Amino acid sequence: MGNRLSKIYTRTGDDGTTGLGDGTRVPKDDVRVEAYGTLDELNSLLGVLLAEPLPDDVRVILQPIQHELFDLGSEFCLPGYKAITAEHVRRLENMLDKFNEPLPPLKEFILPGGSRAAAFCHLARTVCRRAERRARTLHRQHPQNPESIKYLNRLSDLLFVLARVIARQNGGSEVLWKHMRHKP
Repeated sequence: MGNRLSKIYTRTGDDGTTGLGDGTRVPKDDVRVEAYGTLDELNSLLGVLLAEPLPDDVRVILQPIQHELFDLGSEFCLPGYKAITAEHVRRLENMLDKFNEPLPPLKEFILPGGSRAAAFCHLARTVCRRAERRARTLHRQHPQNPESIKYLNRLSDLLFVLARVIARQNGGSEVLWKHMRHKP
């Protein structure tokens, strides 16, 4: 891709604008910047999660997802560019099926927690949901690749399932919501 940074500060953003991949200058709070900025936040959070002890089968799928999120950010940053395909979405669905199958069915809502890593995974899920909302907003103003929005939807589901898997590792358990625990 484009230019490599040899100097980190350029001063070009001091006026409150930033450059898109095609060279267009937009405000730093532009809908595109919000969309790919939220992906960057999600990717950073996955990096934090990967710094935690994780089951090997979870770790091995999260690293490629980080690369795909960067590719997806390129879609949002470069109008007309497409990187995410239906195959990416199918791959997430296959992972979802694989990790969800051995889990017990849900009978209660699950609260974020169970372990530090599971809590980070739940946090990543919520940031992924925000990224999906930002992508929807962007899509309304500037139509995007529909597979990208599907990808974020499946990824948030996968992160939920992975949080369940991680919470249960090493004999741990999930934190279940107790409805009406304090009755008036």
